[in-house]
Amino acid sequence: MRVVIGEDEVLLREGLARLLEGDGFDVVAAVGTAVQLEREVERHRPDLVITDIRMPPTHTDEGLVAALRIRHTHPGIAVVVLSQHVQRRYATELLDQQTGGVGYLLKQRIADVETFTSDLRRVVAGGTALDPEVVSVMVSRASRVGGAVGSLTPRQLEVLGLMAEGRSNASIAGQLVLSEKAVVQHTSNIYDALGLAVDSDDHRRVLAVIRYLAAAGSPVR
Repeated sequence: MRVVIGEDEVLLREGLARLLEGDGFDVVAAVGTAVQLEREVERHRPDLVITDIRMPPTHTDEGLVAALRIRHTHPGIAVVVLSQHVQRRYATELLDQQTGGVGYLLKQRIADVETFTSDLRRVVAGGTALDPEVVSVMVSRASRVGGAVGSLTPRQLEVLGLMAEGRSNASIAGQLVLSEKAVVQHTSNIYDALGLAVDSDDHRRVLAVIRYLAAAGSPVR
């Protein structure tokens, strides 16, 4: 699996490259600016791009903008953006695509190598990975507003959170120690409560849930 990395902090960039190479990834380029990132993507046409959101020269959203351009130009290339802090706007902008193969994770997730690389592989396979902390903030805010999310049971909220992260029914069942049949019933009840159409496609159901949470909670920042 060929990877291009965009990260302006040298130590993190080199550390991430070594971590991935140690887990079987082929890091074909690791660069420090968004301009270099797009150039290397054109050169190598990798399977996966991993980029920091804040890149030179302004250190605002150059990495995210580059990621969105890459997805538009090369929809077959999976993209995972990394952030130091929770920014729901970045998550919704990235996930506002019509296909899977995208992820938004906090940099602290890199320390859990097994989960991090598993998330990367899920994204490359066409899935979605949304950081649990981002999901938690969105669910919490939507719950405080009341309405449908506030009416969900504690177990349904757990399932909803894992759905929003991009987990499959089988993965949710394993994490919550439930049968897959029970998870299907929970998801069906959640769709009914939120007024969402049932969809077996993992990415489309992530989009449905995220858009609902973004609309139900406070304005995205």
